[in-house]
Amino acid sequence: MNRPLSPHLQIYRLPLTAWLSITHRITGVVLSFGLVVLVGILLVIAGAGEGYQTLQAFLHGFWSQTVLLLWLLALFLHFCHGIRHLLWDVILGFERERLPRHSLVELLAALGLTCLAWLWI
Repeated sequence: MNRPLSPHLQIYRLPLTAWLSITHRITGVVLSFGLVVLVGILLVIAGAGEGYQTLQAFLHGFWSQTVLLLWLLALFLHFCHGIRHLLWDVILGFERERLPRHSLVELLAALGLTCLAWLWI
């Protein structure tokens, strides 16, 4: 019998495309929480006064900078994967042998955009 076998979860390795798809969903959630934080920051800035000084000192801390860098990475990963989905919508890049290469390009583009944005900030 040539029945298809279900993959054994301890042996099966997800391809990079699958990892990026999972990451796309996770970054969407992270970006949603980040937007709530951004609105909070804007409200503190709009209030001015002592809250602004405290916020400014907090945002220059190591952990705040790290969270901001990771949020930027999530933003650009989500952005690049969204562009890939747009290309898939017009039926470009679906060839099985090119999927790993396109995944790698997507990942490198996200890292490059994050570095450029971090240098600009």
